[in-house]
Amino acid sequence: MTLLVAVHDLMKRPGIMREFQLDHNVTDAIGTTIVKIPGGSHLQIALRLESVHEGVLATGEVSGQAESECSRCLDSMNLEVEVDFQELFAYSLTSDEDLIVDSEHIDLEQVLIDSIVLNLPFQPVCSKTCLGLCAECGIRLEQTIEHGHEKPVDPRFSALQDLATKED
Repeated sequence: MTLLVAVHDLMKRPGIMREFQLDHNVTDAIGTTIVKIPGGSHLQIALRLESVHEGVLATGEVSGQAESECSRCLDSMNLEVEVDFQELFAYSLTSDEDLIVDSEHIDLEQVLIDSIVLNLPFQPVCSKTCLGLCAECGIRLEQTIEHGHEKPVDPRFSALQDLATKED
């Protein structure tokens, strides 16, 4: 995914600003194995570009739809993603971490990826009240209110359990 935006009208003209909306189709998935915006998805980007002495300041909001599984019950779910970002694209490199204006364009790809991934939940849940799955049998705890299992016998008392079965 490369998202080049032309900034030739802003270069070396501090105080000039431009606002616009971008619609972008994601080619590769953005996210983690747990939560991701899948490839082929659509992102809406509200972008403001401002010319400053050092370069071009890009400020915006990106929104889209992420896919995931609930970390408690493993149901599939969709999450609305809305992320703000702000980055300075410098005219010249002062460190290896700087983003630069290259051939009168800025590339928003890495800015969007970093902003989205850092704001995705680590353990998404379908609802705050989701009870998840039973650790022993895997049944959804929301489906069975009276769900329970016999407590396992403490291994230290297993010899006593053997005596009880011999007497029966």
